[in-house]
Amino acid sequence: MVQDFQILKRIYNAFDPFRPLPAGDPTYVDCREVRGDGDILVELGREIFFSEPMTCQLYAGHRGSGKSTELLRLKQHLESQNCFVVYFAADENDIEPEDTQYTDILLACTRHLLEELKDSANPNPLLNWMESRWQDLKDLALTEVSFQSLSIEGQLSQFAKLTANLRTEPSQRQKIRERVNPHTITLIKALNQFISDAKKHLPSG
Repeated sequence: MVQDFQILKRIYNAFDPFRPLPAGDPTYVDCREVRGDGDILVELGREIFFSEPMTCQLYAGHRGSGKSTELLRLKQHLESQNCFVVYFAADENDIEPEDTQYTDILLACTRHLLEELKDSANPNPLLNWMESRWQDLKDLALTEVSFQSLSIEGQLSQFAKLTANLRTEPSQRQKIRERVNPHTITLIKALNQFISDAKKHLPSG
């Protein structure tokens, strides 16, 4: 009886509906027969891979329906086509799903792009943007240090710290938005410069 309980417990925990399966997991089940005939590798993958202008795709479904698992499959597929993919689950570490604004998403995307591409691109456009805002932002990053005195790694960590506070410090959330909102256009410009430089150094497909 005890042995049966332990087996049942292992089976139960092996199929957590809220934990996405990594791409290629042997427990993956193709549910298109009951969920619909759309294949994410074709429907989204083809559009992303072949589109010359920038493209934005929405992949929707109720909680636990397998969206993250399918997106991880798409990530693997695109990487096999020599694409560089930056994947992150924003609601886990970056944003509060019940209280999210445009600025939160922009800062989260910027942070992850910085972390993933810092070895392939010059981060100066984004670090210069951060430095120009530092007097307004340093109290929200919970530090009194001079931005110029920090190493590049230290400057990157301060940016990460600031964006993390959007989720972990509800009392700071609105203050960060108020100070960043007037400067989102210059942040996007700096981010695009950073991405353009990265594209020059990443392997081409």
